[in-house]
Amino acid sequence: MAQESHNPPNLDFEGTTPYEDYVQADVLTHLQHPLSDDPGEMVFLVTTQVMELWFTVIVHEWHTAAQALRRDDLPVAMAALKRSTYELESLNASWKPLAHLTPAQFNAYRSALGEGSGFQSAMYRRLEFLLGEKSASMLVPHRGAPRVHAELEKALQEPSLYDEALAFLARRGHAVPTAVLERDLSQRYDADPGVERVWQEIYAGTDQDRDEVRLGEALTEVAELVWRWRNDHLVATRRAMGAKSGTGGSAGVAWLEKRATKNVFPELWTARSHV
Repeated sequence: MAQESHNPPNLDFEGTTPYEDYVQADVLTHLQHPLSDDPGEMVFLVTTQVMELWFTVIVHEWHTAAQALRRDDLPVAMAALKRSTYELESLNASWKPLAHLTPAQFNAYRSALGEGSGFQSAMYRRLEFLLGEKSASMLVPHRGAPRVHAELEKALQEPSLYDEALAFLARRGHAVPTAVLERDLSQRYDADPGVERVWQEIYAGTDQDRDEVRLGEALTEVAELVWRWRNDHLVATRRAMGAKSGTGGSAGVAWLEKRATKNVFPELWTARSHV
């Protein structure tokens, strides 16, 4: 057992602390500028900023996983996907501070949002693009920010995480349809019966520990947590504002309800009915 150290920590630094230099905590804790007098707005603002940080981490993980799959480096891809599930759980837990807002509480600072809305989040848009939810029209809100617009345009043209997974399966000898492998990557991914058959054959195999099954389960875990994120968003919005139009001119609950019915990586779900 190591002896307890009696040396006090170093408290004297010439400039900022090494912790501050690394974490940039002073920057983070001074990014909050509430626009109303309601004390609840601070919670809404910080929670939204925390979500943006989680989007950033998850995009990083899925980009890492996609690049690894392109190199046929499954261990690196699987590690990134696994980390992203923990991060998605933390992202989903971010709804907790907002999940029980009454209409009156939300209305106390809703006007401060003006035309602002979550669908305008560039990092969330990159996250959606990595899931195969592509839409060129979603670049329009970012035309006034050239760097952000260029990043989104690049992401629109790149393979999604699922595209890279299907290409990986094709290189492993699975009969992924050519039309899927050579599709226009700037378009939203639509379910394909040939891809469903590929996953059906993988899951019906005798070796349930094979690489392809493990990859399928990792992607399914991601898809389930994304579905939970969308449903938690729907419930929080429904409690706070009912069926009213959303901020930024969005359809509010009606739009979220439509999103909540969509499964990410659809054939991974439908193939299970045929195994």
